[in-house]
Amino acid sequence: MTTETGTAHASRLDAITGLRWWAAFVVFGYHMLVFAPLPAIASSLLQFGFFGVTFFFVLSGFVLTWSMRPGTPKSTFYWRRFARIWPLAFVTLLLAIPVFYSFSPDPAQWWVKPFSAGILMLSVFLLQGWSRDPAILFSGNPAAWTLTIESFFYALHPFVSPLVSRLGKRGALVAAGGVVLFAVATRVAIELAPTSWLAQLPWPILRVNEFLLGMCLAWAMRQGWRPRMHPIVPAIAIVAYFVVIVGLEGVDAFRPAYIVVSPYTSEVVTVLCAALIVITASANLRGKAGWVASRPMVALGEWSFAFYLVHATIIYTALSLLGPQPPRWANLGWFAALLVLAIAAAAALHLWVEKPVESRLRRWQQGVVSARRARQDPAIAEG
Repeated sequence: MTTETGTAHASRLDAITGLRWWAAFVVFGYHMLVFAPLPAIASSLLQFGFFGVTFFFVLSGFVLTWSMRPGTPKSTFYWRRFARIWPLAFVTLLLAIPVFYSFSPDPAQWWVKPFSAGILMLSVFLLQGWSRDPAILFSGNPAAWTLTIESFFYALHPFVSPLVSRLGKRGALVAAGGVVLFAVATRVAIELAPTSWLAQLPWPILRVNEFLLGMCLAWAMRQGWRPRMHPIVPAIAIVAYFVVIVGLEGVDAFRPAYIVVSPYTSEVVTVLCAALIVITASANLRGKAGWVASRPMVALGEWSFAFYLVHATIIYTALSLLGPQPPRWANLGWFAALLVLAIAAAAALHLWVEKPVESRLRRWQQGVVSARRARQDPAIAEG
């Protein structure tokens, strides 16, 4: 049942799950450029595919706040987050090591790093993203650097959510605007002093605005805010922005405009991703989600985490075996082949690792909590 308050459990948003797939897909397209680039006109747009992680960061704050229940202990929240991401992250790390590490790497294979147990342990504990050194940041499974950021967001959420939940609908929207203004001000400061301490902060700190924006907007929606617009509008706006950026960069007369606009692409895309999420969620709640909430899209969305974690390993395996391909439209065949392979691997990982292990870990923790309560209150055990 849909709720209009911030105190009850909120409805499932299948359309948002469907959107997750498209965010993972554009990241896949971005990484495919290292193996099978397309002609310049297409590659110039695919180069922005890494902004799919921006969508995930905003979505993380939105989903956790939309679905949170009052009274959930911090220990339960943290265990559920651990059960959700760590087992699959560990399994895909094991799959990635043979592809990205060697005891005697070939210099021609720039993506293969010398084996280092110490650096790999950072990936085991999802700490690699606190470093700006690419050899550490992209260590282990290179796609998993974002999990350091997600883990930091998870650590913050139980402490930030009580503050957000004190706000009304208007207050939450004002807070969301404040987050955007703060992000823009931070970007201005970094552009003015690119070697300052601010510019060198770890990514989990610099990306927290994306998470907070998602939190504020989710709470506004839990308070009854329902933006009425077709989701195709923000989707087109995202594509149009990238087309404009590419056009500004490619035409000499527009280069000054590109120099002014491009540094703020991250902030613009963050706002557009947030708009896409809330407008799609609103459409879902009104029963107008459309095809993005269809069963195939929801299934792909449920597999998207596994897809995200395994796709780079598959792409770089192809790169190791076949070498880089010349830019050509025929590479769309490679796109299709590796996409199918990555989807199949993601489905297997989701069904045989991610879902069952998460369920078992959650049941185990619930059993521990129930046993503890029974010891504290014998009446519970007798009942």
